[in-house]
Amino acid sequence: MGTLEYNSSRPPIDIDDVTLAHLKIIIGTKLRRQESFMMTWLPDDKNPVGRLTAWVHPSIPLILAFDGATMPKIDAKRIARMMESLNSAGELLIDQMQSA
Repeated sequence: MGTLEYNSSRPPIDIDDVTLAHLKIIIGTKLRRQESFMMTWLPDDKNPVGRLTAWVHPSIPLILAFDGATMPKIDAKRIARMMESLNSAGELLIDQMQSA
């Protein structure tokens, strides 16, 4: 289980390494293009609150920490679905992408 830490006072987001590897590509692509977007997720059981949303911007530090040393296999179709969803809605919904 890896983590995504965004510049905030909230604890890091726990995300499985496979999903995190796909997020790395999606987020990296958007930020490399200087495109900001909303990212939404459901908190874990340790920090139970409602749905959380962050504004992701190229100037805000982002740390992706993988649990394993080997990068998981990337599913190009999953990347395409995630990018299409993000571009059409303007929001990356992490909880919906984990089961994709």
